[in-house]
Amino acid sequence: MGMEITLTACHVAKQLDLKGIRTVLEKPAAEASSELFYSFPGNRYQYYFNYGIIVFCGYTNEEMESAIKAASPFFRFSVNHVTRDEFGVLHEEGVGVRFEFHRVILGNLTDEVYRIVMFNLAQSVALDYYANTAENLLMEIKGFTNQMERRGTLSIRRKNMMRFLGRALNTQNEIVENIYIFDVPDLVWENEYLDKLHQGLIQHFDLRTRFRGVEYMMRMIDANLEVFSEILNQRESSLLEIIIILLILVEVVDFFISKFV
Repeated sequence: MGMEITLTACHVAKQLDLKGIRTVLEKPAAEASSELFYSFPGNRYQYYFNYGIIVFCGYTNEEMESAIKAASPFFRFSVNHVTRDEFGVLHEEGVGVRFEFHRVILGNLTDEVYRIVMFNLAQSVALDYYANTAENLLMEIKGFTNQMERRGTLSIRRKNMMRFLGRALNTQNEIVENIYIFDVPDLVWENEYLDKLHQGLIQHFDLRTRFRGVEYMMRMIDANLEVFSEILNQRESSLLEIIIILLILVEVVDFFISKFV
């Protein structure tokens, strides 16, 4: 039985400037508009994703911290808390693809195999981040609804509500742009082994179910935001009606004053 290699995915920012990272590292083994994959001697790999995740394979904690620090000038909107997850890859002759609790046992290890595992681990960490973001948005919404239940009114300015709405919409857009669990990576199209591994990782990380959970939370957020928007619009309409009535009243008073005085 071979030695187990640990993969570590770190969510370090909302976005990474991949062009900037490419200028300080050597030519990547594979690249696309949204990712950079680097292969180094000794089964050591680095995988950079534009949605703010870096995945390491075969690195110590000190080496990862050093690499993250070197890439930090290219972080856009750094996160306050770095989300991390680990996953093991073990090589064993005669095994096809076998999953255990927190590792996969493989009979064939290539750069492409590592890349597929790292790709799915990054998707798993991204889903964790978006699930936490959606839960925080729902908690804020619960605060508004509790306020409505207690006071019978929504005490929030339109500007603050628009900011909240913008944050929710940006989160939805990021999810659509960065979660690829329903798309098949190009390198698995003509490789049955990679396709089997990819589908197995999706099931092992429960990516589709977790994605539907995030999607459901975002639909709940949408429904609540529609209600809040209607309340704010009604409030503004009522205020506008009061202003119009006051203006008419001023005109009437002015007419009588000018007529009789």
